[in-house]
Amino acid sequence: MDSSFLMGSTIPEPRDDMEFESHEAAYAFYKEYAKSVGFGTAKLSSRRSRASKEFIDAKFSCIRYGNKQQSDDAINPRPSPKIGCKASMHVKRKQDGKWYVYSFVKEHNHELLPAQAHFFRSHRSSDPLGNDVRMRRRKNLTAVSKLFNAYQSVDCLEHFLRTLQDKGRSLVLETGQAQLLLELFMHMQEENPKFFYAVDLNEEHRLRNVFWVDAKGVEDYTYFGDVVSFDTTYFTSKYKIPLVLFIGVNHHIQPTLLGCALIADETNYTFAWLLQTWLIAMGGRAPQVILTDQNEAMKTAVAAVLPGTRHCFCLWHILEKIPRQLEFLGAWHHNFMEKLNKCIYKSWTEEQFERRWWKLVDKFNLRDVEWVQSLYNDRTRWVPTFMKEISFVGLSASSRAESLSALFDNYVQCDTSLGEFIERYRMVLEERYEEEAKANFDAWHETPELKSPSPFEKQMLFVYTHEIFKKFQVEVLGAAACHLKMENDGVTATYTVKDFEDDQSYVVEWNKSNSDICCSCRSFEYKGYVCRHAIVVLQMSGVFSIPPKYVLQRLTNAAKSKHPISERLEEVQSKVRRLNDLCRRAIIFGEEGSLSQESYYIALGAIKEALKQCTNMNSVENDARLDALVTQVCNIEEEHQSGNAYNKKVPGMATGNKAARTGGAAREVGSTENTEGNKGKVSQLEAVGSQGGFHQMELTDMRQHNVMPMQFHSMVPLFHTASTQYHNAASTHLHENCLPR
Repeated sequence: MDSSFLMGSTIPEPRDDMEFESHEAAYAFYKEYAKSVGFGTAKLSSRRSRASKEFIDAKFSCIRYGNKQQSDDAINPRPSPKIGCKASMHVKRKQDGKWYVYSFVKEHNHELLPAQAHFFRSHRSSDPLGNDVRMRRRKNLTAVSKLFNAYQSVDCLEHFLRTLQDKGRSLVLETGQAQLLLELFMHMQEENPKFFYAVDLNEEHRLRNVFWVDAKGVEDYTYFGDVVSFDTTYFTSKYKIPLVLFIGVNHHIQPTLLGCALIADETNYTFAWLLQTWLIAMGGRAPQVILTDQNEAMKTAVAAVLPGTRHCFCLWHILEKIPRQLEFLGAWHHNFMEKLNKCIYKSWTEEQFERRWWKLVDKFNLRDVEWVQSLYNDRTRWVPTFMKEISFVGLSASSRAESLSALFDNYVQCDTSLGEFIERYRMVLEERYEEEAKANFDAWHETPELKSPSPFEKQMLFVYTHEIFKKFQVEVLGAAACHLKMENDGVTATYTVKDFEDDQSYVVEWNKSNSDICCSCRSFEYKGYVCRHAIVVLQMSGVFSIPPKYVLQRLTNAAKSKHPISERLEEVQSKVRRLNDLCRRAIIFGEEGSLSQESYYIALGAIKEALKQCTNMNSVENDARLDALVTQVCNIEEEHQSGNAYNKKVPGMATGNKAARTGGAAREVGSTENTEGNKGKVSQLEAVGSQGGFHQMELTDMRQHNVMPMQFHSMVPLFHTASTQYHNAASTHLHENCLPR
């Protein structure tokens, strides 16, 4: 890649006629040049005069200069990006004290990334405010906060009282805030037609509930929609804005924002409307597990809208309620928590939990406490010993501070207004995108180092993402501090594993015939990878690889692959290497192909032809998938050609197949009678496409789209939804099993 073609670059290439005041000044220049071109730098060497002891020679290079040299017996080897690149700049000191360019090697043996140069370590510290996304956000948030605070006209006490009065009927918004929301939705949808939003109006046509999700959230759900956390903390904690969030986690253990909503209350109706709207936005595919607060209305709604989903409660939601619900314990609180923690975290079997629970309840005389009774009735939703054959992949933590949801606390405080949040919403999205991009960048340019000769560590080196691999490494190394004792040698062998690091004993069950392994610490269920206790049992049983069923694809480098990872996990390593190489070459290919219309069509034709050949070679029987892939490429070309014309259309007025392709969803209306003969109007959904406000449009019969009506007897009669995306799509996206009967 020739830097002279880089647009916007004002840093010239090093030349032999350049002079610098010092070798530090020369290095500063080389860093700026490297940043504009797209590579990281390092100080390769320097030399002092034996007589004057002053620097007389220095050499700077690309961070990939040279080859890795590592001792085989290194205890804690560090990752190395060196791949034999020769790019460098050599400077020497003249008699007058000036420094000049003695030699300069421009060519690199790898691709250059000017758009991502700020991710290189050598460029991260040059402009802390510009490169540290959190510092930028903090500065912007301070300015925005001051701006909005100056316009606050509603007293906090008055707002709180008004909320209590109107909470059950409609959203309490200050003047102009509904318009702010609408403008945000319109603008986001103009930027990306796949942005999705919906509104719910009450019987007086006042705004009651609002939901929205950006296109990246919908895409993330495709790959990471197996486990979702529905966080109502900001609503239940009486924050100024009644915000609730749908949160997932990606393969880098970073939170993904899968939807936002403003709700008026915690009724069956509101949660049912919200879950069904969210489900439609996500294409009708229900998650395997949903984590929520302990709430009866939520339980009812999840059972109705997501009947096939495992509904669990976040541990920290349960634990944080104890001081408030059992405040009468007073001085006994500390003793109670010690015994409760033992009951929760150290009950390896259901029988053991039952015995300890009732002993605890009787000791503190809690049998008649209604909340304690509800905890026991819901025990299968939150007690770790009941969490078998599922995985929360880090979404269920024991405290708010440890949960991924807490990362959004940086943007939402108790007194944050809706106007402030709308401004911060874009910052949330931008920071999430940038952090994921950085993690992907590091995955391309850094290789984790092995810290032991363990075959388990070698097996997962190129399989897990960096963040997961580092956590898994801790477990591999921790296995050395474990000692096991066989308790039962049947078809399912039982071991007691003593962990000397935390001075606890755990029970591991291992069935070699079907490769089932289960540890009482529940690491796999809560974190997504096997624990040290299971590793030491596998090792002592003569098994030196993690069974494929315990390697979750969503935590691997192949998380976004359309094909399941092979049971021979070593093949994944080769696949990842090939994928990374193709991606790097595709960047160069894309840059060259986009320089002109002619080169674009040449590149497009080459992609189509290569795609056909690769698909035919990999699967000659999969003609349907081939046609779909080629059609997808053709659609990209079509959008490229008609992009300007499409942007001129009024947002929300998409027609025909175009609307269906951009992810819209039709809305339905119907009525039904309950089994007792009581008549009730059911959910009515309506489309909206006006920039002037939330307007009604013609409704269609819900039953025409095979959408089953909701049957909550306490439900508010009318159920309105508005979205510029509700066109031609269909409730056929909703699986029959995901709707109430």
